[in-house]
Amino acid sequence: MSQQHHSKVLILGGGPAGFTAAIYAARANLKPHLVLGGQPGGQLTITSDVENYPGFAETIQGPWLMEQMQAQAEHVGTVLFQDTIVSCDLSRRPFACTGDSGDTYTGDTLVICTGAQARWLGLDSETRLRGRGVSACATCDGFFFRGKKVAVIGGGNAAVEEAMFLTHFATEVTVVHRRDQFRAERIGQDRLFANPKITVVWNSIVDEILGADGVSGVRVRNLLNGATSDLAVDGVFVAIGHDPVTALFRGQLTMDKEGYIVTRPDSTATSVPGVFAAGDVKDKVFRQAVTAAGMGCMAALEADKFLAATAHDAAKATAHDAATAAVRGAAQAAQ
Repeated sequence: MSQQHHSKVLILGGGPAGFTAAIYAARANLKPHLVLGGQPGGQLTITSDVENYPGFAETIQGPWLMEQMQAQAEHVGTVLFQDTIVSCDLSRRPFACTGDSGDTYTGDTLVICTGAQARWLGLDSETRLRGRGVSACATCDGFFFRGKKVAVIGGGNAAVEEAMFLTHFATEVTVVHRRDQFRAERIGQDRLFANPKITVVWNSIVDEILGADGVSGVRVRNLLNGATSDLAVDGVFVAIGHDPVTALFRGQLTMDKEGYIVTRPDSTATSVPGVFAAGDVKDKVFRQAVTAAGMGCMAALEADKFLAATAHDAAKATAHDAATAAVRGAAQAAQ
């Protein structure tokens, strides 16, 4: 039988942004509810070694880090729900979201931390070697390929930026692109072509990522003549874009042309008062665990401030109504 769960702060998404928002909201005694979604832990659950999250001198595992964040959120009082939201109504408060379990979750405020998903090539070998040489984040994993050869798949701004970043570590970077020219901005292309560490394989796609327990190469197929060749590399970075998980909110919140939620400058506040967005769902520039966590903190603080202001306005309106009623009552008594 379906149930209804109400909280002052409802958080959607169990990644760094969602758990951090929950920790701050719980410590403010707001008793937040957090719906974990279909991938609890977010993209860090498919990241093996993490060396760039502050506070850990030794390399840690992405899934372990998310387990610790979840445990901390629960420890300070967050109520977690293993459910995936399938619809939301942001037309009135409390905001109402329905899970695929049939349960309804309502909140006086809503913090959206549903994140973004990297686009993948769709190869079985890519899935098998993900986290073992296959990555979608050069900033996260580039360090592990110091002195090695890597391939970058893609031809947009993301691919060009990933390739340039990887030259700080790798000895050779090969960009594989399905067309005969990049879609990236010209200034980025000029920098890429000027870098002696980078070569480009045009009009080609990756048919398979080679390797047993780790990446040893890629099988590349030329789209013009069908010829295949094997390229020896130690890592593969898929840079064909990300998709924000925002379909639930389309038509209800202001978004950019790529579907990322738009927030006010220096804020996580969205176009709907009382709704906040944090992490990769609104950030297509940095996409780091630490920046997502920072925005989760911001969202919780802003939700707390919004609730306090709303309560103050309600008390003020109640006092005004009481005063008005008293005046009317005195006037009637005088008659």
